[in-house]
Amino acid sequence: MGFSVRRSARSRTIGVGLAAVALAAGAVSCSKGESASEESPKMTPAAAVAKAAKNSDDISSLRYRMTGTYPEQGRIKAEASMRIKPSIAMSMKMTALDQGKDGSAEIRLVDKAMYIGGNPEMAKEMDGKTWMKFDLSALSDEQLGGGAAGAGQAEQNPAAESTFMTGAKDVKKVGTEKVDGVETTHYTGTLTLDALRDSFKDEDKATREKREKSVEQYEKMGVDKLTMDMWIDGADHTKQFRMKGDADKGQLDLTVTFLDINKPVTVSAPPAKDTVDLAEMMKEAQSG
Repeated sequence: MGFSVRRSARSRTIGVGLAAVALAAGAVSCSKGESASEESPKMTPAAAVAKAAKNSDDISSLRYRMTGTYPEQGRIKAEASMRIKPSIAMSMKMTALDQGKDGSAEIRLVDKAMYIGGNPEMAKEMDGKTWMKFDLSALSDEQLGGGAAGAGQAEQNPAAESTFMTGAKDVKKVGTEKVDGVETTHYTGTLTLDALRDSFKDEDKATREKREKSVEQYEKMGVDKLTMDMWIDGADHTKQFRMKGDADKGQLDLTVTFLDINKPVTVSAPPAKDTVDLAEMMKEAQSG
C-alpha cells in the first residue's frame, strides 16, 4: 500500500491512543466501594470535597470506567487498569463510537513505551502485525503534531486532578445518589483555569509542576472553564467524577466511575513479533 494510506491509518490510530492516554491522565480519585454514611452536619461541601481529594494521595493503582465526549474524538467509552506506584503502567480498551471500524483500540503503557493495537483495520496496514509501538521519548513534537508532549500526560498521578475541585469557590451539595449500588453524596462546582492555577500556587514545586501540566492540557483544547461534579462515598473517597467544558474542537464531557483501588495491576508488552515500531516506520518513510 502507498505511504499516504498507511499514514492515514496511522494518524487515526495515534489520535485514538493519545486521546486515551490523555483521558487516563484525567482520571481522578476513586472509591473503595464502602456504603455511604451520613454526612457530618459540621462538614461543609467544600470541606467534604477537600477531604476526598486528600484521600487520593495514597492510591497506588486503580481500575475505572469512562464514558462521554472528548474534543475531536466525539463519543467515547473505555475501561482501564492503571498502576501509579512504583512505576506507571496502564492497560485501556477504548472505543470512539463515532469513528466506525477505526474507532476501537487497546492501549498499553509499560516500560515508558506506548502500544496501540486491537484494531483489525490497522493490522491491514501493517502486514498483519497487530500492535504499533512508540517510545514516549523517541519522537519529537513535530513528528506527532505535538502529540508526544500530550502522551507524557500519562505519567501524571491520575489521582491528582481530584484536587482541582477544591479550587472552586461555589461548591455545593446536590443530594444523595446511588452510583453502581454505592450510596454517595453528589457535589458540584465551577472554576476557571486561572482559579485552578491560583488554587495550587502554595503547593510544593513538584506538585505545582504536575498540576500545571494538566492545566496546559485543557488550554490546548481551548477549555477555559470547567464544571465539575464529584460523587463521594461514606468513606470519603470519590466513587465517580465528571468534568465538562467547551473546547475549540468539540465538547469535553467525561464521566469516570471507579471500580477498584490499590489492587495489583500487571501490564505486559505485546510480543515483539506482533509489533511495529512507529518511530522506525516514520523514519523510513521520511528518508524514502
